Amino acid sequence: MTSLEKEKVIVLIGPTAVGKTNTSIELAKRFDCEIISGDSMQIYKRMDIGTAKISTSEMKGVPHHLIDIKNPEESFSVAEFQQLVRRKISDIHSRGKVPLIVGGTGLYIQAVLYDYQFTETPGDAHYREELEAEHEKHGSEWLHQKLFNVDPASAGNIHPNNTRRVIRALEIFHCTGKTMSEYQNGQTHELQYNVALIGLTMDRDKLYERINLRVDLMIQQGLLEEVKALYDDGVRDVQSVQAIGYKELYDYFEGYVSMEQAIESLKQNSRRYAKRQLTWFRNKMNVAWYDMTDGSSYAKNIEGISEFIAGKLQLKSNK
Repeated sequence: MTSLEKEKVIVLIGPTAVGKTNTSIELAKRFDCEIISGDSMQIYKRMDIGTAKISTSEMKGVPHHLIDIKNPEESFSVAEFQQLVRRKISDIHSRGKVPLIVGGTGLYIQAVLYDYQFTETPGDAHYREELEAEHEKHGSEWLHQKLFNVDPASAGNIHPNNTRRVIRALEIFHCTGKTMSEYQNGQTHELQYNVALIGLTMDRDKLYERINLRVDLMIQQGLLEEVKALYDDGVRDVQSVQAIGYKELYDYFEGYVSMEQAIESLKQNSRRYAKRQLTWFRNKMNVAWYDMTDGSSYAKNIEGISEFIAGKLQLKSNK
């Protein structure tokens, strides 16, 4: 199938706090899009402030998908995300609209765009149980170090608190003798869609400043109360509250750190995550980058992005 015969998809990626939300709405209006969230945490209900979830007013009438589809106690995998998004892409096309995937979770977006065959990924339930027992005994950092010893590349892309993915990477190495990256690279990386892939970037100092300000704003908006409600309801040891913005405040509620330490840790972890996001996108995907550092150039950037999309996908802009 040639690229012209494949379904058209616009993808907007970039690190946290770079300005994807406003840009996505502008592009959606221009190209008659429906937006699919490409964020692995915005799927969870009751987790709005800490995930910087778009509000109804910010949507400006643009339909959004894969937001608030899971309870915080439920797990969610990249394979499930792949299936859900691919169905949404076809559904949106059936209505004569253009799907626009927006987010910063690199592996999730990559799994949708390329021919990732998760059903073929080997597993070993007994070994997985052994790792889970080791995690209970020694903790997350110990297990992450075990992964680093055999697969430093994957360890660098997986946060120590993301125990499920750490165990999965160790399981793949145990079963195949290959690292997760080697196993993934061995698959055919053929694009499944006709894609216009746009990335937003920004001067690092300014991006970090924006991240710090965003965290302060989240606290003002009630992040502490949002996380405390989950904590008080007994939401523990599940995937959702391992997210940045939640695990730091859980440490505060458990009495391990002060409020000031928790907030500083949240800012630091958010900055580190932004750096990992940029590294992933630049190493794994062929992205057309647009620098958003100069706010006065925003309108010019939007025009440039629109021209790129129109030319790449043969779409007509409404402006």
